[in-house]
Amino acid sequence: MGSNMQDNTLLQMRHIEKRFPGVLALHNVDFTLRKGEIHALMGENGAGKSTLIKILTGVYQMDGGEIRIDGESAVIRSPQDAQNKGISTVYQEITLCPNLTVAENMFIGRETGSWIKHKDYEQRADEILNRLGIPARSSQQLGSCSLAVQQMVAIARAVDMKCKVLILDEPTSSLDDKEVNMLFDLMRDLKKQGVGIIFVTHFLEQVYEVSDRITVLRNGELVGEYPTEELPQVELVAKMIGKELDELSALGESEEESEGAKEVFYEAENLSSSAAQPFNFCIHQGEVNGFTGLLGSGRSESVRAIFGADKVNGGSVKIKGEPVKITRPIDAMKHGIGYLAEDRKRDGIIAELSVRENIILALQVMNGFFKPISRSESEAFADEYIKVLNIKTASRETPVGSLSGGNQQKVILARWLLTHPDYLILDEPTRGIDVGTKLEIQKLVLKLAEEGVSVTFISSEVEEMLRTCSRLIVMRDRHIVGELKGRDLNQSQVMKTIAGGEA
Repeated sequence: MGSNMQDNTLLQMRHIEKRFPGVLALHNVDFTLRKGEIHALMGENGAGKSTLIKILTGVYQMDGGEIRIDGESAVIRSPQDAQNKGISTVYQEITLCPNLTVAENMFIGRETGSWIKHKDYEQRADEILNRLGIPARSSQQLGSCSLAVQQMVAIARAVDMKCKVLILDEPTSSLDDKEVNMLFDLMRDLKKQGVGIIFVTHFLEQVYEVSDRITVLRNGELVGEYPTEELPQVELVAKMIGKELDELSALGESEEESEGAKEVFYEAENLSSSAAQPFNFCIHQGEVNGFTGLLGSGRSESVRAIFGADKVNGGSVKIKGEPVKITRPIDAMKHGIGYLAEDRKRDGIIAELSVRENIILALQVMNGFFKPISRSESEAFADEYIKVLNIKTASRETPVGSLSGGNQQKVILARWLLTHPDYLILDEPTRGIDVGTKLEIQKLVLKLAEEGVSVTFISSEVEEMLRTCSRLIVMRDRHIVGELKGRDLNQSQVMKTIAGGEA
């Protein structure tokens, strides 16, 4: 039995180490892929999945360990090395050229002029498309195909390049249910042909629908490798988050306040956006609630829809019982809503501007740029919030990009507090900052709630959510699957709800 499994082994990664300045990204990680297997690589944000994939594809060089393909030691120093060894990757974002034909995309970058004519490679592309059951013609422009078909064309290109190992990195994140099923059919066909597939996804139900084995990483280390049918969803969630079920206990009875005694500040019905499925949601005045779920569950997409940060497609919104229309961030801001985005570097700070300029930015937008805030006012505002939030900066004129991550986060918080919001959305406000600053932000959230501000709080750390929120909306695969409060507000119930209510 062991010999047969060894003969079937396609890829072995052993004792993989990877260090970045100040960070041990991977420590002693093993990964094994067999021929004709769909192997799910699972883990929360920062678990090490992307780093492991980038080592396998030659983007990063490992600092220790060994890679073997078909039993032979493999040195992979570049993406070209990986391709030459039969390793191909299809990413979430389509990396092909939409303005070229399907056939041109399948053969782009490969020398064809001297040995194959245009019509010949169109014919060859059609043969591959037909063999794989991909609903596309070689002559049609790739951009006219659906996202699912574009993903499949990228896979067809990899198959024609004789790939042994196919890495699918979040391939279903932009697909609807029908397109996902089409992709899964193709994956199963490739599996029958002996291709080993590494499937990276945040959708738990898809893992159980299509994968044979699961490897879980956490904090750059291997948690374990499991046959899919032997790992219940609730145990998978426990291993990803880092708490075993028998270690979990309720944090004590939450102080239950009568929501009926508080006015509903914001209410949405069937709200949807270009990135969020329709959902219902409300928050009471002075309440701290939160969206929880694994990365990719739809937490951030939901709050972006509330703030109008993504294109709103449908639904109705009321504030204090009155219908309002929020389709843009400025609409939300004028109705007293502030939003600290998940990615502070991309959507938060403007690194080149000073601390002072970053703090007054939202208020200036609300006032309009024809009513500029005076220099003396902006200096007074900045000095006030530097003191209130204990922002460590050389001066108010220091470029915010030179501050630590925690102090950058405080500057963004100051920006929204300056607008005196009625409702504040905080998406991952404590990610990547030190413990002391985390506690300061948590205390600030609770203080704001005492003052009557409604707060929606999102964190990848469930313990932090439980400490801060009186009600949790649980999400899985972009849908709300439960709501927890009172005695149900504990780690065990959160994980069971994420996993689908399994015992």
